[in-house]
Amino acid sequence: MNKIAVNLLARVASFRVPQQSYHVLRRNYSFKSDLSLDKIYPSSNLRLYTPPPPQSTDSKFSGFIPLDKLEVTYSRSSGPGGQNVNTVSTKVDIRFKLEAADWLPEATRKRLAELQKGRLTKDGYLIIKSELTRSQQMNMADALEKLRTFIREAEKPTTVELSPETAEKLRRRHEKAVRERLAVKRNRSATKADRRAPTL
Repeated sequence: MNKIAVNLLARVASFRVPQQSYHVLRRNYSFKSDLSLDKIYPSSNLRLYTPPPPQSTDSKFSGFIPLDKLEVTYSRSSGPGGQNVNTVSTKVDIRFKLEAADWLPEATRKRLAELQKGRLTKDGYLIIKSELTRSQQMNMADALEKLRTFIREAEKPTTVELSPETAEKLRRRHEKAVRERLAVKRNRSATKADRRAPTL
């Protein structure tokens, strides 16, 4: 190392308090950034952990998908990625038996089977595929998000039966629209008839 740099670091180290020093380049320094994690989050233990799945309170899908209940396979992708797709298995196929998916409400499973008939196999497996990117992890996240979207669409309420008052209001509105349309046609027909030459 340059002698000037060594002397400079030695002088800087001499002005530091040794009790709160840090070992850098075999020398002790007491400088620590104000943006360090233990200063931003002083009461945190700074440990990463996986939180438990959220509890579903109203028998609806919470967004949590148990990966141990899914069958995930990886294969060569035909999507973007150049030669990478020929050497790395980036395509993701997620499948699970819909009838045995106890982590979904029964009504949601039935509705999902109706909406996603084309994705169901003869054995009752629902298949979700993704080869959107050249990253295996990104394709896995995309496939899971597709599955969440399908489940949320299946949980949307179906068409509700109209009350008699609403049905009568819609019927009158439709009859009024028909009368107005026929009146416009009659007026237009009369205008065209007046333009014709009189017959002798």
